[in-house]
Amino acid sequence: MVDQAEQLDSEQLLYMYRKMVTIREFEEAAGRLAEQARIPGAVHLYAGEEAVAVGVCAALDPTDAITSTHRGHGHCIAKGGDVKLMFAELLGKATGYNHGKGGSMHIADVDIGILGANGIVGGGPPIAIGAAFAAKYQKNGGVAVCFSGDGSTNEGTWHEAMNMAALMKLPAIFIVENNHWGEYTRQEAQGAIPQLSLRAASYGMPGITVDGQDVVAVNAAAREAIDRARRGEGPSLIECDTYRFYNHTGMSEGDARPREEREHWRARDPLTILRGVLEQRAILSGTGADRVVDDVRKEIEEAVRFAEASPEPDPADLLTDVYTV
Repeated sequence: MVDQAEQLDSEQLLYMYRKMVTIREFEEAAGRLAEQARIPGAVHLYAGEEAVAVGVCAALDPTDAITSTHRGHGHCIAKGGDVKLMFAELLGKATGYNHGKGGSMHIADVDIGILGANGIVGGGPPIAIGAAFAAKYQKNGGVAVCFSGDGSTNEGTWHEAMNMAALMKLPAIFIVENNHWGEYTRQEAQGAIPQLSLRAASYGMPGITVDGQDVVAVNAAAREAIDRARRGEGPSLIECDTYRFYNHTGMSEGDARPREEREHWRARDPLTILRGVLEQRAILSGTGADRVVDDVRKEIEEAVRFAEASPEPDPADLLTDVYTV
């Protein structure tokens, strides 16, 4: 970890730390709003998995594309999403990214390459390879990243996308966030192969498993895969060993997962791990890290106030931006 960290300068590490803190504070705030019934629909929190989204997106260009999942707030923030517009969308307000029509699971901003979170498990891979094909066809050097959970690796769309990406040597990177649980079912009960990166061999592409709690390790793996894709050498699969801190939806921790397991992963908080790197390299003191958290918390509070003060959608705009009725 230290050798990989030394390849990143202090500005890059601080950027990643602030992004991870922003995701954590956003999710904690969203969870509280959901508990108060101020957010319509389910909210799937990304807390605990911040190192994956930030490690990958920190290696991307602004014009590169990503597709996301139902647990997608972290991906959106890591790619540059505006937390004000995200909260407005969660609250169903007209100022939201989708004008209040998409909600938590369908936030998109194509201007910065966010091709949408997706409430359908396995809905992102076909979109991602479409973006990768476009980048290859246009010869613009772009890449597309597909974020997927471990559960989606059992969906036909995921396998079809992997096969086509490899066959056509598309500039695509498949990121599997293996948090070990699909809703309330252990990953081992969903598939016969516990190490999901091994599936890459079936499609003739490289696959690797990395520590998904270590943003530096994720970033190093992502940079290698992205550079390979830009060189025209085709797709890669990166499995990130990670864990969601909360239940499938909402803020509860008392779910089907064993208490000892949850405590183990809580002790491997990705924010704490990166904070240790920053302090070890004398980039940020404990007081400085606390100041970052305070600054981000104020930003999140301001974003919530913006969302709450925003207008409700006009019923006359119900069918605006709707392409099929």
